[in-house]
Amino acid sequence: MSPELDAAASKNRSSHQQPPSAQTLKRLQSHIGVLSTTALKYLDQQLPWYRSLEPNERAALGLIAQKGISTFVSWYEDPTSSPAWVVTDVFGAAPTELTRSISLQKALGLLRTIVDVVESQVPDIATEAEQGALREAVLRYSREVAFAAAEVYARAAETRGAWDSRLEAHVVDAVLHGEPHDSLASRIAAIGWKSQKNIRILVGTTPSSNSATFVATLRRVATRYSRDSLIGVLGDRSVLMLSDTNFEDVDLSRFTRFFGHGPLVYSPLAPAVKEMHHAAVAAVAGYAAARAWPQAPNPVSTDDLWPERAANGDELARTALIEQVYQPLQQASNGLLETLSSYLALGHSLEGTARELFVHANTVRYRLKRVTEVTGWDPLVPRDAFVLQSALLYGRLHEVNL
Repeated sequence: MSPELDAAASKNRSSHQQPPSAQTLKRLQSHIGVLSTTALKYLDQQLPWYRSLEPNERAALGLIAQKGISTFVSWYEDPTSSPAWVVTDVFGAAPTELTRSISLQKALGLLRTIVDVVESQVPDIATEAEQGALREAVLRYSREVAFAAAEVYARAAETRGAWDSRLEAHVVDAVLHGEPHDSLASRIAAIGWKSQKNIRILVGTTPSSNSATFVATLRRVATRYSRDSLIGVLGDRSVLMLSDTNFEDVDLSRFTRFFGHGPLVYSPLAPAVKEMHHAAVAAVAGYAAARAWPQAPNPVSTDDLWPERAANGDELARTALIEQVYQPLQQASNGLLETLSSYLALGHSLEGTARELFVHANTVRYRLKRVTEVTGWDPLVPRDAFVLQSALLYGRLHEVNL
């Protein structure tokens, strides 16, 4: 309400309402102690959840009740004054932590109890002619306090949400930068992360729309498929960490539509928290290199991007190509490395490879099948052949530099 309308409304109320008599005000002030004592007794008798609170929490609520009653007496002397002070006067003594353990619904229940106490004492405080006005004042005051309570809880929720988001961002940053395990475990526990296994990390484009809406929506979807989740918005890219999920049964493409336009890259499964850093680094490197493969599926595994990551300077990808593809072929029998090299160099020609190696074409087929069994990549598939070609390239360079 604008100041002009509020002033007009106050003036209109004051013109229709007689001020309380000096006798009523005096009796009201003398009853503050009785009202406060009665209110605390009512709270203990009428609200079961109040009795279950910690002593310090009951004390804080009792202080709010007493402050509310004494403030009402001051307000009743001038009911047309601005209610803006209600938040400070009534709730100023309440610790912020109180909003965590006591819901707004319970706070309003406490308010109703106090109103009932004051109303029950009206006949002992005011004359019969003033009892109606006093009851009306109690109801008006309780309305202002109810709005004040809602404002306090809204502010607390907003502050808590902002603080939790900052903590979450710090944890994501700690994972990406490889913070020591003990420190990282402590940070994760502080934000309520309970799971310690089967962690998958996704990196995608931050949508151009409202980031708060994006984070809330992504978190809501993530809770369907994982026990815990962490979300970090890092400029134009966003990181989603999911844990304790059987990803064999989850279609990760469900997450694609929540990110912005561009690739969505997911990491290998990290078996525990201490391996999260390696999974996160791989996912970030995959996201940085994914645009070099325009035909890539979306989402795409960071392991499927080994060639692009290696070309982009990722040493982890080069090492993976060497240790998981090149060296196993080198150690295998039956000339698998030689056969694969000839097959790729001769334009994927089975007959040409057979002639160069002086073997039958069926022998070449058998050896290429063995390449698939040893490495997991099929040289007869164009994309897999590119991965194998990259492994040969980096494997040979590695041997030269030994």
